[in-house]
This record gives sequence, structure tokens and C-alpha cells, in this order.
Amino acid sequence: MAIIKQHDKRSGITYVYESHSFWDPDKKMTRAKRTLIGRLDPDTGEVIPTDGRNRKVKAKPAEEPVDYEKLYKKLLRKSESQEALIASLKKQLEALKKD
Repeated sequence: MAIIKQHDKRSGITYVYESHSFWDPDKKMTRAKRTLIGRLDPDTGEVIPTDGRNRKVKAKPAEEPVDYEKLYKKLLRKSESQEALIASLKKQLEALKKD
């Protein structure tokens, strides 16, 4: 396995590939399989990862802290409304049983 840098004259961009050599038994010679790693930054010399379709890696948005008090109040309101619904349904059921 080797790291290969290839310069594209048309765009002026240097791409970095990972090359893996293997033996091809049909042709009885070695072959290479390349996988794109990213682009080479001309200023810093660092490799910028890319997915091969000229799209940059999207940064994930920072997660907001969870407001547990707000969640608790929301669940409490929901449970109160469900309890009220259950009580009214029980009253209706009793009224139907009396008829």
C-alpha cells in the first residue's frame, strides 16, 4: 500500500490516492487499485478529505444542550391531559352500563 500524489494540469489540483498492488493471475502481472483520499492543499501541504465528487465534507451542526426541565413540563402536561381523558371515558362507560 502506497500514497500517490497526482497533479492535474487542467485544474492545477494535486490529488492524493491510496494505491494497493495485487497480483492478477489471469494476466500474470501486477495490477494496482487506487482509492481517492483527497486533495492536497498547496499552501499547507495537508490532505483535505473529499468524497470524489468535488463536494466538501459537511460539518455536523453542534448539538444544543437538552433542556430537561422543559421536557419534564411537556410530559407532565401530556400525562395530565391523558388522565383527564381516562376519567371522562370512565364516566361515559358507567353511564352506558346504567342504561
